[in-house]
Amino acid sequence: MCSRTITNVSTLLITPTAYFPPLPHFLQAIRSGSWRWEAHENYQKGGWRSRCRIAAANGPLLLTVPLEKGKHQQLPIREVRISYHDDWPRQHAQAIRSAYGRGPYFEHYWEELEAIITRGEESLWELNRSITRCICTQLDLSIDLQPTAEFMGGYAGAEDVAEDVPTYRQIFEERHGFLADLSVLDALFCVGPELSLLAHQR
Repeated sequence: MCSRTITNVSTLLITPTAYFPPLPHFLQAIRSGSWRWEAHENYQKGGWRSRCRIAAANGPLLLTVPLEKGKHQQLPIREVRISYHDDWPRQHAQAIRSAYGRGPYFEHYWEELEAIITRGEESLWELNRSITRCICTQLDLSIDLQPTAEFMGGYAGAEDVAEDVPTYRQIFEERHGFLADLSVLDALFCVGPELSLLAHQR
């Protein structure tokens, strides 16, 4: 549901916005109950603001949302617009379906998420927010997800965020071993409603 009263500001998780955010962000947000996206930064190249990593048959695969102006112009993050010169929503949908179509929870959750990425959202910020809130609702997660009211220095997002991810059964684990540095999509389609339990298996 992404709605919960904040009782301890010190527990706030602050990150940049992210496209299908990394699983560790979700696990930390579940533990904290509060998640703030840095809303007063300028767009920075790298990190997860406009991309995510999934586990495909041939190994980890990066999916990147192309941007219209601002990819190299340091625009305020909420002003960054998405480019639709190429049909990236269809390409991403095909890649995700190819990677996770056999996942036990794929059919439970993908239809709503596919509808979000194919509806032509103009803003990267709004696309990411819609995706994250949808996943919170699908899993009935009590996370207070809000933009920061002022610049709070959310990290640049380029570092490894794979620490403290408990192992779970992945689709291509026999080929590639366990991959910890993936999008929340991986756990969503592999363990579904048990995703929130991973947060407490540290």
